[in-house]
Amino acid sequence: MAQTRFAPDRGLTSRMVTTMFFIGLLYVVVVGVLVVLLKGAWVVVLVIAGALFVAQFWFSDRIAAFSMGAREVTPEQAPELHGAVDRLCALADMPKPRVAIAESDVPNAFATGRGQKNSLVCATTGLLRRLEPAELEGVLAHELSHVAHRDVAVMTIASFLGVLAGIITRAALWSGIGRNNRDQNAAIAVLIVTAVSVVVYAISFLLTRLLSRYRELSADRAAALLTGRPSALAAALTKVTGQMARIPTEDLRKAQPFNAFYFAPAFNKESFSRLLSSHPTLEQRLDQLARIATELGRA
Repeated sequence: MAQTRFAPDRGLTSRMVTTMFFIGLLYVVVVGVLVVLLKGAWVVVLVIAGALFVAQFWFSDRIAAFSMGAREVTPEQAPELHGAVDRLCALADMPKPRVAIAESDVPNAFATGRGQKNSLVCATTGLLRRLEPAELEGVLAHELSHVAHRDVAVMTIASFLGVLAGIITRAALWSGIGRNNRDQNAAIAVLIVTAVSVVVYAISFLLTRLLSRYRELSADRAAALLTGRPSALAAALTKVTGQMARIPTEDLRKAQPFNAFYFAPAFNKESFSRLLSSHPTLEQRLDQLARIATELGRA
């Protein structure tokens, strides 16, 4: 990973490695089970699984950007947004990513890309309209730290491996395994495939959620230390979270599938289990920023 001035986070790195290892292991197990069960089509299983994984890795940034409505803009089209990104990239000593805007009243931002050279940072029109310049720079610094730490790529791949495992197992079931009830071996095969699928979904979901919550705290800390203004990021967090309640439910539901990539979740109800949440609570994020402000004040 290219070095930047963003504060390194060994805890984030170890969590990314652990998540990728276990989800990759689960993926291999699922493909192995299918290869054993589909003896006559094992080559097809491997080719399809490999092709889907490669396609997702190389085109993940474009898929995510398109899905979230990102439209790349030039410095002439969005001078203030480009100016903020330019300043932060110079401060962080990192390559400038592509800059995009998403036409949405939901105040949010996200980053995509496999690495620093092919990354994209996007802000919604709702975010640009509501934040002050210092607050916007705090949010953009948060997103750029995701790019610098490469946790965006890890989250994309980790999420995809769990989904792909489910797709493959469902395809095996649809192909007719076990339709002959008299075939006891086929019936057992169906149970094995179903059980493995459930386990993969459950473990991959929990692992990605754990990583997602930690990486958000890591990005907040890195952004606050880089800009030296944790209060601006705290103000942006408070403002964005407060504004979510005023957004139509229909718009929030459209954004909800991409919560793991957003600066703040579209839905953040208190009743929602912390174990299943993609983000830490607002209180946790603000408490961390307050501690950083105290540390910077002492320094």
